[in-house]
Amino acid sequence: MELIQSFSVDHRYIVPGIFKSRVDRLGDYSVTTYDIRLKRPNREPVVDVAAMHSLEHLIATFLRNDPDWKDEVIYWGPMGCLTGFYLILKGNRAPQEIYDLLLRAFKSVDAAQEVPGTAPENCGHYQMHNLAMAKWFANEFAQYLEENKDNRAIFEYPRTERLVTEDGQHFYDS
Repeated sequence: MELIQSFSVDHRYIVPGIFKSRVDRLGDYSVTTYDIRLKRPNREPVVDVAAMHSLEHLIATFLRNDPDWKDEVIYWGPMGCLTGFYLILKGNRAPQEIYDLLLRAFKSVDAAQEVPGTAPENCGHYQMHNLAMAKWFANEFAQYLEENKDNRAIFEYPRTERLVTEDGQHFYDS
């Protein structure tokens, strides 16, 4: 079985940032999956589950209401490892082209008075939210993005080299 693209990234060297994970063609247009990484994998504590859930609601709402981007957004959701989110957009843009959108999205969390969609009829686990912690994580990431705007490492994945034999067998370090 082929290793999926996101597992070919060397997680030992990922820093928080905005990365292009993959580009797929769907009919006449392409869609791009972005890795919005808030935490260094396996080196930092992950985002608190309730805060992650709140960030999912808050930022999805922001993205799907932004007048310039709402028609481009296909998906916003958390990574299972709780170190970041996936954003899927129509088209194929460089991570730097969505930097301002994501900075505004994370900064918008600070002004939130409540988490949208947290009634039992709107959410599968409506009691598992933490707005205060979501604000803390959002502020931390927004500040990091601002401090590292000119750092190429926050836009380019570190890659793992894989040994491939002449007959096409792949060898992995894990």
